[in-house]
Amino acid sequence: MTGERITAITMPKWGMTESDGKLVAWLVKEGESVSAMDEVVEMETTKITGAIEAPEGGTVRRLVAKPGDVVPIGGLLAVMAGEDVPQAEIDAFVDAFEAPESKSGGGEGAGDVTVIEAGGHSLRVRSLGEGEATPIVLIHGFGGDLDAWLFNQEALAADRQVHAIELPGHGQSSKSVGDGGPDALGAAVSAAIDALGLERVVLIGQSMGGALALDLALARPGLAAGVVLVAGAGLGEEIDGAFLEAFGSADRRKEMKAALQSLFADPALVNRNVVEGALRNRRLEGAAEALEAIREAWFPGGRQAHALAGRLGEIKAPILALWGVEDRIIPAAHAKAVEGRGEIALIEGVGHMVQMEAAGEVNRHILAFVAGLEA
Repeated sequence: MTGERITAITMPKWGMTESDGKLVAWLVKEGESVSAMDEVVEMETTKITGAIEAPEGGTVRRLVAKPGDVVPIGGLLAVMAGEDVPQAEIDAFVDAFEAPESKSGGGEGAGDVTVIEAGGHSLRVRSLGEGEATPIVLIHGFGGDLDAWLFNQEALAADRQVHAIELPGHGQSSKSVGDGGPDALGAAVSAAIDALGLERVVLIGQSMGGALALDLALARPGLAAGVVLVAGAGLGEEIDGAFLEAFGSADRRKEMKAALQSLFADPALVNRNVVEGALRNRRLEGAAEALEAIREAWFPGGRQAHALAGRLGEIKAPILALWGVEDRIIPAAHAKAVEGRGEIALIEGVGHMVQMEAAGEVNRHILAFVAGLEA
């Protein structure tokens, strides 16, 4: 919220089911000058702990909320203003600010998640947005679910449909995965896209989902208007086999937390709710067996078996590769495979789940890439 002389920093809506966030720590002090997109405060939600960025450059004049406060979506966290703005004007702005009533999202996937029948599978799909711009399809990675895109989907859906597809064997989608290999999962995603009535889309895939996006662009050249790889698999053999094994066998909170923390440059981002959500998914009937089949098909011996780097030249659609420099799962060096065939953006200070750890920056890169496709 920006006034003529004062800018409010408010609690954003992180994900479709959040109603508030808990302030963990301030990363700035009153009177400090910041630039646009500097991280100013760390907030914890039921999904993740993450930082909120300054909406513009300026001076932080008032820290309104305190560590430990639970702030509703849209609630006032801090005030920015020029040094020429009187303190009385800051006081009046804070006193007059009205936070919206906290409203529950209605539970997991409220209102926007459907289950579609596609290719013999029951797949969860979260759909947001409307408009005539090219739709986006989001494909998560190994062991993930729809929540992999909670901090991206709404931002990308301002002028278009954005559909996040939950893969077979994952989350609450059906657990039949066949041999678990790229052909089996790719056929399910392709069938889901057809069931959604989509003819041309921007494919965005994270980790294993990136390889599936490339497979679709190769198999259906007319489908892909563009491809975005977010720490995408398939561009080299290296992968952290120890993580795959630890995640695959984790059935207790401590083990799962340790495995999930390796996905982030900052392990503190993995909170109790994230760990418990992953364990709930793992304990669903057939889930552990499905994930094991997928792991063996894609990553036998702790290496990537599905090689696509040599086929990038066959893809006619523009490609964008986004990677966290501190990715410990798939090395950021794999992005070099895209050189000469597309754009590369390496993001400092973040790991494998770059779309969650640096959501704002990732969203800006994707929006600029998509705008270029439609220019």
